[in-house]
Amino acid sequence: MSLPPESRPADTGVIHDIGYRGYTGPRLGRGYATRALFTQSLRAAYGLGRSGKSKVLPMLVLGVVTVPAVIMVSFALYLKRDELPVEYAGYLASLNLVVSVFLASQAPVLLSRDLRYQAVPLYFSRPITRTDYVRAKSAAMVCAQLLLMSAPLLVLYVGALLGGMDFAENTGHFLYGLAAAVLYAVVPTSVALVIAATTPRRGFGVAAIMGYLAISAAVAGVAVGISDPGPTGSDAAQWTSLISPTNLVESLVNEVFDLGTGLDRRHAPGGLGIAVFALVAVALVVGSYRLLLSRYKKV
Repeated sequence: MSLPPESRPADTGVIHDIGYRGYTGPRLGRGYATRALFTQSLRAAYGLGRSGKSKVLPMLVLGVVTVPAVIMVSFALYLKRDELPVEYAGYLASLNLVVSVFLASQAPVLLSRDLRYQAVPLYFSRPITRTDYVRAKSAAMVCAQLLLMSAPLLVLYVGALLGGMDFAENTGHFLYGLAAAVLYAVVPTSVALVIAATTPRRGFGVAAIMGYLAISAAVAGVAVGISDPGPTGSDAAQWTSLISPTNLVESLVNEVFDLGTGLDRRHAPGGLGIAVFALVAVALVVGSYRLLLSRYKKV
């Protein structure tokens, strides 16, 4: 039974004018948001802005790849040698396993965690598109890998110059090393990001990436070793490097820059090999990028 109007309690609500004004400042837009995502992802790859535990592995790997270069330079300077005991690109090839550990552990940090905690839709509520997201994350992981591999190369180069070693020769080989670092940063990383994007579980991503990189490299190495006990193996066996992104890059760099035939040195078999290896490298990068775009269209 409703009360008559005069018996109803009076409304006590009050409207306060707090002087609200709409935002009139600059709208930084899609480009700024994409760059911010790239920066945040690059920092996350090294554990910056995260807990101390997250920084342990990246900094440990950085130390592992850099300290041997410092030791080599120190011995070369102490013994007054006229050249370094290792080639720049060859030094990177010897670090494949360590660099693969970094890639396998940090690629899921950039992608799998966003899937697990359902953060991807939040990114897309901003101006960035799915293509922007894939580009920012891919570029961040590639840059993280490139920084990791450039650090020891810079140590070797600066040490060689301080020791009075030949400037032209060291500069040329340093540039070869940087070219190799770019390829190592782009080709294996593209494949690793696709694997990381398939699962929201970081542990599964780490195991899958490390398993693929390690097993493919081992199979290629065994094939070369069985075919010929010499350092380079037969040309037929060198084609097995195509199954391993890291061995593919090493073979391509060694053949293109005509580097030495040191211990376990791989090479692309001849002119045809260079063309095929280069095409496969491009196909891996482009194919991986398209797979990532397709993956995030479903998120």
